[in-house]
Amino acid sequence: MTDSKPVRLAAGLLALLVVVSGVAAAVPGGQALVVEDAETGETLLTVPVEEETVVALEYTHSVEKTPVLDVYAVRDDELVMTRMEFESFGWGLPARANVTNENGTFVFDPEGSFSELYVTPGTVADHRLHVGDRTYDLVTVAGGEHSVRLHVVQRSLLRTGIERLTP
Repeated sequence: MTDSKPVRLAAGLLALLVVVSGVAAAVPGGQALVVEDAETGETLLTVPVEEETVVALEYTHSVEKTPVLDVYAVRDDELVMTRMEFESFGWGLPARANVTNENGTFVFDPEGSFSELYVTPGTVADHRLHVGDRTYDLVTVAGGEHSVRLHVVQRSLLRTGIERLTP
């Protein structure tokens, strides 16, 4: 049996590709905020984030019809609530908290760290998701008024590279 150079070269390149892919799959490549369908687990949106990236949910309060902004910071694999802004007291808003008034907006510095958040986006509330300097219509992302799960994941270097190459 003869062993040709092209066959050995192809086998060597294939082995190298397998090793490089394995290393890239094991090496951390950063974090991402993932929005999933709460029932099926289907990934609807993946946005790269870093430590301290601001993630915010903005919506209109269903009873008061005034804007509400819940602000979080990415810390490790958690979403840490850092601020809440609202324009009037209503159902579900912090009536007995240490709230300050900044130019007509009530501001609250809540405590809380969450590994996941569940939201049911609605057209009346007009839920918007802010991640860093990007804004997403959460109703559109969810494909209607379906509950979604938001959480932070660690990504491999391989996955990060693939996401950068695909639209």
